[in-house]
Amino acid sequence: MKYVMLVYQAAAMERQAALTDEEQKRVRADYQGINETPGVTPGVPMGLPENATTVRVEGGRTLTTDGPFVGMKEAVGGWFILEADDLDAAIEVAARVPAARYGGAVEIRPSEVYW
Repeated sequence: MKYVMLVYQAAAMERQAALTDEEQKRVRADYQGINETPGVTPGVPMGLPENATTVRVEGGRTLTTDGPFVGMKEAVGGWFILEADDLDAAIEVAARVPAARYGGAVEIRPSEVYW
């Protein structure tokens, strides 16, 4: 199944700006690693918001919320497509996104075409 991964990072950007150069290199490396993950590709339509799952990482724990539940000050900072066996596999990849660790979130939506 294909999943659209929306990266909400407005809140994360402030925290990431305060990171040391070494920590910022790690964040860039983490994003590069996600880009190199088998099954990650750009560009297909997103499914409906009510089918979304939002992933946050707090205190090292992966937390999920049904639907698009993101604070009002957050904005989509990027997105990617993931071909994964199931939602659990998509959640594992979403938890690797640095924005999820630094106050942002990743929303997962099944990719579907409705026309």
